[in-house]
Amino acid sequence: MTDLIRFTKMHGLGNDYIYVNTMAYPIEEPERLSIAWSKPHFGIGSDGLVLIGSSEKADFSMRIFNADGSEAMMCGNASRCIGKYVYEEGLTQKTTVTLETLSGIKLLKLQINPATNLVEEVTVDMGKPIVGEKALEVKAGDQTFVGTVVSMGNPHFVIFVDDITKIDLSHVGPLIEHHPYFPDRTNVEFVQVLSDDSVRMRVWERGSGITQACGTGACATAVAAVVNEKTGRTVRVDMDGGSLTIAWSTSDSPVLMTGGATRVFEGF
Repeated sequence: MTDLIRFTKMHGLGNDYIYVNTMAYPIEEPERLSIAWSKPHFGIGSDGLVLIGSSEKADFSMRIFNADGSEAMMCGNASRCIGKYVYEEGLTQKTTVTLETLSGIKLLKLQINPATNLVEEVTVDMGKPIVGEKALEVKAGDQTFVGTVVSMGNPHFVIFVDDITKIDLSHVGPLIEHHPYFPDRTNVEFVQVLSDDSVRMRVWERGSGITQACGTGACATAVAAVVNEKTGRTVRVDMDGGSLTIAWSTSDSPVLMTGGATRVFEGF
């Protein structure tokens, strides 16, 4: 491993990761590094570590390690950030980029500001969702929640509530994440419907805890809202860190996620 590793801190709606171009800076033991670097005050501070690499199947590859060192299969916010990174770093001139992930190849469509030549937004083809049980009862402590199981390449449990401010996410989130029904653990979304085309969502991410936003969680939320007849097929998902637009045109269509990505700082 090189002595100095260049990293870029980026976030998608506050869901922040440390990004390393492993084609230039190969690293070993990413699980250990993700734990060390993600620590606030003692490290860089982040929700985890994202490795950008080459691919034999796509333009680039992505590996994601959570703050606890576990490897995630997919992250929508991270994929948008990678789209911005590879274009602005001159690694590609394409405005449609393919990205290999553990949950398959994702298609990124970059929206470029012609005046600055910077990426303003990225639309990600997140693939087709898999809907499991529509009304699963899960007990967390002395409470019982009813939610919808959705896979966006990673597992989600979406729970609709009347008032999201009354949910103690730091308490019930880990209880549901580690519930015996979910042997591989799960991401947990609590959702309040605001209108036919907007919802408010908070997320407990598997392996990271409470985060400002979750791209796959926003997609799972939109899918659950459609199958439970709570919204239309295009919906704005408002999260702690900002909003994403999610479109699921038909039940046989892929989910499209559109939103921004932000560079924070770089270092070695």
